[in-house]
Amino acid sequence: MSTARKRTRSYDPEKIRAAVMAQFDHVRVGALALTDEQLSQPTRLGDWTVRELAAHIAMVLGLVARYLDEPEPPKQEMALLDWPFATVTAAARVDDDTRAFAASAPVEELFARTEAGLAVSLAGAPDDRLVPMRFGAMPLGDFLVTRTVELIVHTDDLNDATGLGIPYDRQALGACTRLLADALAVKAPGGSVEVRVPPYAVVQCVEGPRHTRGTPPNVVETDPLTWIRLATGRMTWAHAVEATLVSASGERADLANLVPIMG
Repeated sequence: MSTARKRTRSYDPEKIRAAVMAQFDHVRVGALALTDEQLSQPTRLGDWTVRELAAHIAMVLGLVARYLDEPEPPKQEMALLDWPFATVTAAARVDDDTRAFAASAPVEELFARTEAGLAVSLAGAPDDRLVPMRFGAMPLGDFLVTRTVELIVHTDDLNDATGLGIPYDRQALGACTRLLADALAVKAPGGSVEVRVPPYAVVQCVEGPRHTRGTPPNVVETDPLTWIRLATGRMTWAHAVEATLVSASGERADLANLVPIMG
């Protein structure tokens, strides 16, 4: 899916780095408190257990160090706004990698390795340095924005499975919300519907008459976690509307056929 006509939102590199480290630390503390019984519990992610979910979080953050250890690619191949649509193509490989990683060591060791690798690899690495990630080379700064999505989405999965109540770093939650909102605007370009996810994002999408002044005739509004669950398939549009987690007004304000955005 081309993002040639969509201007990519800018993110503050220092805030993104801090957000990634803060959210990873929140998850690490929560994961280390899990008992063996809790680690064996099911999750909403197919047949993954909590152990595999926790390992996956450590694994996807560990990719930062792994990619920075590899030679820098000669040119950028992946745009930030193309990343959400590419993730589904690697689902089977990610599942295999996660299971192997989870079986390789205890959860506490996996998180310790990742934490140590992050601290070393990010020190002095410029944000415009290209990394050879799974779907094509992209700048480190953009790759770290994608890590906020991985972290927030899977923190929510972990909270759902365990009831731990792991907190969400505000900067990480904001970056995740904005990227997924911008991806919606790429998937359904236009200006007839305004999607609001306060306090983080407002985007125009869906073909039709463009709104210019006053209150838009088609408005969708929801909270960040509900939006993230919709965008990633953790919640259906019908359930969100029925549970009044989404406010949708106007004949075009139905996103049922547009979510999820990424699997």
